[in-house]
Amino acid sequence: MLGSALPLTAEVPALGTLLAASPMKTLGIALAAAVIAYFCGCLNGAILTSKLFYHEDVRHHGSGNAGLTNFYRCYGARYAPLVILCDMLKAVAAVLVGRWLFTLLGFPLLGEYFAALFCVIGHMFPVTAQFKGGKGILCSGTLLLMLDWRIALAGWGLFLLLWLTTRYVSLGSVAAAVSFPISTFFCFRTPVLTVLSLLIAGLVLWAHRGNIVRLVQGKESKFRWHGKEDKT
Repeated sequence: MLGSALPLTAEVPALGTLLAASPMKTLGIALAAAVIAYFCGCLNGAILTSKLFYHEDVRHHGSGNAGLTNFYRCYGARYAPLVILCDMLKAVAAVLVGRWLFTLLGFPLLGEYFAALFCVIGHMFPVTAQFKGGKGILCSGTLLLMLDWRIALAGWGLFLLLWLTTRYVSLGSVAAAVSFPISTFFCFRTPVLTVLSLLIAGLVLWAHRGNIVRLVQGKESKFRWHGKEDKT
């Protein structure tokens, strides 16, 4: 978690070893962590806030994405903090649950990464919203803060640097996603954690595939602060 930098060589075993030691217990805990983390991810702040305060779905406006950037562009800043709070809290909850469950196996950090993956899957493909969720940046950014301060520093540092200098949220997001498996590898040098981080980064990059094309073509929209009045 944030502030911890544990040597993982001995903490995360080979998956075969873990399964062989107690297969039913391991599979049961993994399934519980996956399901809980997934449904945490399904709680989409942009969708919930737009429906609660504007009685409409943010996905029907702007870019059609259920994320903070589109919410802000469509509705302004008034309720944006609620979107941030919701998406951050669900990521925190998922990681804490994953850590607690995998502590029963003796591998809490593996549980954090495992739960992080399913939280991102739930955010992007929520069963509660026709499997049409957000792109996972705010959720993933919170997960970085929960996993390790060095990984968070690399990811958030790149995001803020590129966003503030270019005003492309998507460029900062893609760079942060790419940095995640790289920083995980250099921090822990553990194959299973690197693979999990690669899967999370891959999901984020896939969700931004349209943004990447527009960045290459020079057609991507830049972020702009505005004082738009809230819809009534």
